[in-house]
Amino acid sequence: MTPFESVFFDVDGTLVDARLDIAGAMNRVSKILGRPEKTVEEITSYVGTGVKDLIRRSLDSDDTVLIDRATKLYESEYLKHPADHAKLYPGVIQTLEALSKKRKFILTNRYAHLASALLSKLGVMEYFEGVFGGDDESCIKPSSCVFEKILPGLGLDRRGALIVGDMSIDVLAGKNSRVRTCWVTYGLGKKEEVLHLEPDYVIDNITELIGIVK
Repeated sequence: MTPFESVFFDVDGTLVDARLDIAGAMNRVSKILGRPEKTVEEITSYVGTGVKDLIRRSLDSDDTVLIDRATKLYESEYLKHPADHAKLYPGVIQTLEALSKKRKFILTNRYAHLASALLSKLGVMEYFEGVFGGDDESCIKPSSCVFEKILPGLGLDRRGALIVGDMSIDVLAGKNSRVRTCWVTYGLGKKEEVLHLEPDYVIDNITELIGIVK
């Protein structure tokens, strides 16, 4: 089996627990727009499928004008407080340090600058070569076009790549692209939604990735 040359990490639910800051920003937007606020649990359940989908579901609206306005507001509000409550999951820095010789990237359905702001605040941005976000909502996880766009430009072979994430969309993105997959059990994804997809690796702590990749 081809050894791993590169690792693509999801952010929310994989490296960082950012639920409170995401919900806080979204509820501030709702308040500005005169819409009802929602619980952290409700908003968290919308995380993973892109920023506009998070906003659409949080506002219970398909009004594109409203959603576009809310998206701009959300970006502004989130960037004011990207890491007031966010925290890295146990073992993240240890794992990134141990994989120092591997090429590491962020692959998220967040907008890239929102992910970069969070990771910079938490002091881990330096571990990654680049951040690939969901800015083009026509090409986000789980679509195969994500890796089709990324890998050639990086000079990487899909056979030596691994995607690490906590949700079914992460595993599907890998499966759809013939990239090996690692599911972390401690994040936002539910076992019944992921295990039947048969990820190549299943880990309960991010540090277990060290033994897999090295």
